[in-house]
Amino acid sequence: MKLVEVPEGRIVQITNITGGLGVRNRLAAIGLYPGATVKVVKAPPGPLIIEVAGSRIALGKGMASKIEVKEISEQHKP
Repeated sequence: MKLVEVPEGRIVQITNITGGLGVRNRLAAIGLYPGATVKVVKAPPGPLIIEVAGSRIALGKGMASKIEVKEISEQHKP
């Protein structure tokens, strides 16, 4: 599933990022890379707000649709 499709409160793991090298490098610089764990704080409409490595990040729908994830949990991280 795509990150943009994940409901609020879910914790997912990034499995793949589609797009060019520039997109992958930009996302990696903010902690988004295959294997990273991400919590969805706010789902669309509007920008997607995620929490990764203790930081909150806003992503547009276009960027979030390039990130493929698998669900880990419906619970909040401890």
